[in-house]
Amino acid sequence: MGSASAQQTQDTAAAAPEGMQRVEVTGSRIPSANLESTSPISVVSAKEIKMDGVRSVENLLNNLPQVFADQGGTISNGSTGTATVNLRNFGADRTLVLVNGRRLPSGSPRNTAADLNQIPAPLIKRVEVLTGGAGAIYGSDAVAGVVNFIMNDSFQGVQIEANHSFYNHQQNDGPAAQAAKRRNYPVPGDKGADGRISDASLLMGGNFADDKGNAVVFFGYKKEDALLQSQRDYSSCSLDGFSSGNTFNCGGSGTSFPGRFFTATGQKTVADANGGVRNYVAATDQYNFGPLNYYQRPSERYTFSSFARYDINDTMRLYAEGSFHDDRTVAQIAPSGLFGLDASGANAIRFENPFLSNAWRSALGLTGPGTTADAIIFRRNVEGGGRQDDQRHTSYRGVVGVKGEIGNWNYDIFAQMGKVIYSENYLNDFSISRSARAIDVVADANGNPICRSVVNGVDPNCVPYNIWSLGKVTPEALAYLQVPGFQKGSTSQSVQGINLATDLGEYGIKLPTSTQGIGIAFGAEHRTEKLELATDSAFQTGDLAGQGGPTQGVSGQFSVRDFYAEARIPVLEKQPFADRLSLNASARSSDYSTGQKTESYGLGIEWAPIEMAKLRFSYQRAVRAANVVELFTPQGLGLFGMSSDPCAGAAPTATAAACARSGVTAAQYGRIEDSPAQQYNALFGGNANLAPETSDSFTLGMVLTPMRNLSFTVDAFDMKVKDVIGGLPASTTLAQCLETGDPTFCSLITRDRLGTLWALPTAQVVATNQNLGLMSTKGMDFSANYGAKFGAYGGLDFNFSGTWLKEFLQEDFPGSGVYDCAGLHGTSCGTPMPEWRHKLRATWSTPWRGVELAVTWRHIDEVKLDATSSNPLLSTDFEPADEKLASRNYLDLAGNWQINKMLALRAGVNNVLDKDPPITGVVAAVYGNGNTYPQVYDAFGRRVFLNLTATF
Repeated sequence: MGSASAQQTQDTAAAAPEGMQRVEVTGSRIPSANLESTSPISVVSAKEIKMDGVRSVENLLNNLPQVFADQGGTISNGSTGTATVNLRNFGADRTLVLVNGRRLPSGSPRNTAADLNQIPAPLIKRVEVLTGGAGAIYGSDAVAGVVNFIMNDSFQGVQIEANHSFYNHQQNDGPAAQAAKRRNYPVPGDKGADGRISDASLLMGGNFADDKGNAVVFFGYKKEDALLQSQRDYSSCSLDGFSSGNTFNCGGSGTSFPGRFFTATGQKTVADANGGVRNYVAATDQYNFGPLNYYQRPSERYTFSSFARYDINDTMRLYAEGSFHDDRTVAQIAPSGLFGLDASGANAIRFENPFLSNAWRSALGLTGPGTTADAIIFRRNVEGGGRQDDQRHTSYRGVVGVKGEIGNWNYDIFAQMGKVIYSENYLNDFSISRSARAIDVVADANGNPICRSVVNGVDPNCVPYNIWSLGKVTPEALAYLQVPGFQKGSTSQSVQGINLATDLGEYGIKLPTSTQGIGIAFGAEHRTEKLELATDSAFQTGDLAGQGGPTQGVSGQFSVRDFYAEARIPVLEKQPFADRLSLNASARSSDYSTGQKTESYGLGIEWAPIEMAKLRFSYQRAVRAANVVELFTPQGLGLFGMSSDPCAGAAPTATAAACARSGVTAAQYGRIEDSPAQQYNALFGGNANLAPETSDSFTLGMVLTPMRNLSFTVDAFDMKVKDVIGGLPASTTLAQCLETGDPTFCSLITRDRLGTLWALPTAQVVATNQNLGLMSTKGMDFSANYGAKFGAYGGLDFNFSGTWLKEFLQEDFPGSGVYDCAGLHGTSCGTPMPEWRHKLRATWSTPWRGVELAVTWRHIDEVKLDATSSNPLLSTDFEPADEKLASRNYLDLAGNWQINKMLALRAGVNNVLDKDPPITGVVAAVYGNGNTYPQVYDAFGRRVFLNLTATF
């Protein structure tokens, strides 16, 4: 791997078809024999992919220092079922994903970023990663950069490939395991082999019509087994985020088992099978929700790809691509239940309920027939098992085109279509409306328990739910209460385009100081994006207890007309202090059907004072127009994470006057119950008037090639995104209200009748989409490649890549103040952003025929909790145990044996030393799972992989 290295040039040039020696490099539309770029480009070859032993494309990219965690197979709570790539931590929607230079469609109606699951890893020839804006070349979304997957589309022969991997782990009895033992939670033993992943593929291709044509087809199958958090000792309990000093403690959810009942006489719970009552004690009664969550989601995937080309003559080629993928995965989280069922008013608890013991009637304050009592009930449905989100994505994509030459002009005319069909079945969730009816129980004429809604005819199917004694919940009650939710939808994309390019040197147009002519390219594209998501009544009405609020359908589309141009100008060649000096410029104008018009442009300079040293500079202005989800999603209630409500608890950290600004009454102050799960209600939704985001990216680098087999690159980057589209973080809104009393913020906050921001659906903080603040990052990328031959001892190749993150600045909204997340993680900064990451690989081509051995060192710097920052926008209370995630060094070993011309065997072990991931009780929402960040760290232990490839 390297940036614009000699290896890249060699690999890319090898892809050039015969008779057409000028090809494109990622980041330019001008075909050229000189494939070096003014922007940093990192390349991962098929050989490196095999040595990594990684079968998930997102995990392959996550090994690159420029890439940050996003959606993938280790996310369960908040999973979209897709896999996405996030360059520079600007977000997956700001990274454009291409296949053979053309964009993928939106991955899902629930996550518009391209789904990497559509790309079969065995078919990848190489991956080219360009960081820095590329909007002028490729259009909207290329804000942070471009990831271009070049596929093996000219194969001849038959190749069968089989892969198998598993995790081997020795439990290390670390601080999280000790916390679980103190709570008497079960702790797993050592694991010989689990989390298995198997895949097989068939690749066939050949020439036809006297070698004028070539056709390739690929079939693939992949299966991943589930891995539960209960299977690792560091995730066997949910750490609470409120550690005691340097000691982690198990916490959990206040929606507990056998229940948490807010009554007039205090918080109560069930004591025994006879209806006994005792006080609820948070320290011992909180529900340990982690063990049932999937650490690795199970999935099953089928893929098909085809490529064909036919040369009509020496100057015209027809080509086509087609692909299909079908992926089904299940995201499992802890059971549903009664998440604050409001039993008051017409739903109040009645003395006549036959399930109530005398102890419960006394605890509720029920004094006799006809009396009622209010209660708020939190109870976990342990009898019904975990909530399962069964998601399926099926995609179809096709490209047809013709390209060639007319005189000195290259042309490429194409049309492409992509569609993703999505369906979701959400199982084992509770119906809120049915829960209220199942709790409201009376005795029938024979003294048997019966729902009052059956007696009055409101719901004749209601089944009583006995939560007042242990072991009394019936299967019939669960069948009534557990209601499935269903969503279905699709995304579709169509693109038509034409690109024309030429070397004006053929017409004598060149500078007198250069032998090369001016290269130009220009073209036009028309793109249409559509998205539809339909939800059933259970989702739409917010009746599913475990969803945090309604999930509304969304439907919309937009189209955009683009016109672009690019020029490459060789200025000096073979001059003193200028072996080569060239300029390039690009511009694009976009007209959206939503009424928005945008301009993007770029400038690059390449100066090689001597042949072995080159300096390069690039500037890119890129834009990102709002997608369909951001524009048209109906508003609805959801959840956001926050370490604590400053107005909650017996000793609030905010003053009574400050809390009054957010709606806290004098009677409530000091008596508000905080959310034990650190989750609160917010109102999310779209905005049809969103303006496009704009970004400016600068890169300045140096490429040194002091000898043929040695190269170094250093590239500094400075990137900024303004008018960032998103909801104002609800925690920021609350903090600003408490601090300033500004009605702009305080008017967005509504507390429920208990004074909380989480217990009842009436509590919310408005966080709908707006054009807000900015994100900005600076740092440096480094790479080095070296190869040496040692005669009878074979040869050694060294590849190094690393990234130093100087800063990652965020401003939530204009004037709110800027905070730096470099080296931090947490509820405000999100996924870990280490200041230094690197990957170093040494490959030994042994003297034994066909045998290669590789050792890889991956390093991730320590990161601190964002609350430890001295910036007042981040600084808050924390415990020493959560202060930092320690650095990690991973050692990987791999070997390849080319047994004969047909058979190759590869095997390896990643994380050879079986390092546990760093753990914390405070992880960011979505990308945190199992007390760590499994998309960042090797979370499951030692990984063993085996590959067998047969080529005929």
